[in-house]
Amino acid sequence: MDTEISRAGPATGEVHLPSALRAKVRYRSDEASVYLGIVHGLTVAMRTLDKYRSVGGGPRFQKFNRSALYHRDDLDTWALEKLGETKASTSE
Repeated sequence: MDTEISRAGPATGEVHLPSALRAKVRYRSDEASVYLGIVHGLTVAMRTLDKYRSVGGGPRFQKFNRSALYHRDDLDTWALEKLGETKASTSE
């Protein structure tokens, strides 16, 4: 899978996903790991997502046969919850 990151322009800050991820709404663990890294800058290994499915604390997922699929919106929601609110200083 091509994991190159390209930006729409220097001032926009928009991230362009690789074509393999752009066309999908639901991702397997390996793809979800790449998505979280590109879009949110979070390093979450595929194995960590697999572990979260059994112990809890990870993003919501759906089962299709034996596969776990992560919806893009659920990954975004989970990542933003993990990141928390932005702060102006450490005393907040």
